[in-house]
Amino acid sequence: MICNIAVGAAERLPTFRGGPWRTFVVALAAALTLTGCGSKNKNAIPSDASQPDRFLFERGTEAIMKEKWIDAREYFRQVVDNYPGSPLRADAKLGVADAYLNEGGTENLILGANEYREFLTFYPTHARADYAQFKLAMTHHKQMRAAARDQTETRDALKEFETFFDRYPNSPLMPEVRERWRESRDRLSEASYLVGLHYYRSKWPIGAINRFREVLADDPGYTHRDDVYYYLAESLIRVNRKDEAVVYFDRIVTEFEVSEHLVEAKKRVVELKGPELKTQ
Repeated sequence: MICNIAVGAAERLPTFRGGPWRTFVVALAAALTLTGCGSKNKNAIPSDASQPDRFLFERGTEAIMKEKWIDAREYFRQVVDNYPGSPLRADAKLGVADAYLNEGGTENLILGANEYREFLTFYPTHARADYAQFKLAMTHHKQMRAAARDQTETRDALKEFETFFDRYPNSPLMPEVRERWRESRDRLSEASYLVGLHYYRSKWPIGAINRFREVLADDPGYTHRDDVYYYLAESLIRVNRKDEAVVYFDRIVTEFEVSEHLVEAKKRVVELKGPELKTQ
């Protein structure tokens, strides 16, 4: 509309008056054509496109591959909004969500989570529902904070991963989901471990013991449990519970081929089990 007005005004200006004004308006019309007017047709569908929804979907897929996230969302959104009967509509909905997730940033991740949730609401039995649930969890996974900071997003990620396990036990995505779940669970366990380590360094062994045991009870598969074993054992020594301590030093030796505590754990086992070893 603005472009048409500018061009029309230029055409109606008399040639014998206001020469500079005519030049200005013509220049303005050209600029609008290259910017605002040109962008209007950026995602236009060719008149000869027999399947406009597929044309838009393919353009969106190409934009995703080129990491042109805004363009991708525009193409996919047109399919979602303008072609309710299209067989590509569900996949286009996921395309919008994926563009938000891949672009990243807090705001985009929140918007992406909303798109995945809407997909699961409208297409609960779709063949790619497992994918949507996985990516919903990943919108939280990507927002996880360092172990020493607030773990709300970590807990939210774990909640969505658990939903995946419950709903899609036979999904081919399961190995990758389990890997991301372990990363999230490790982050939460590390946060709890750091509290125990603080108690240990503050010379409050009972508090450290309770927290370290809590970590092992809640997450027996914690990747860095050798750290927990070591400081739990050292804390037990401080309260003269050496028989219990040796059990955890032993676990480091038997469960870990590589650990920064391995050499010291072996020394501790010899120290604490010395008399027993000599009688064997």
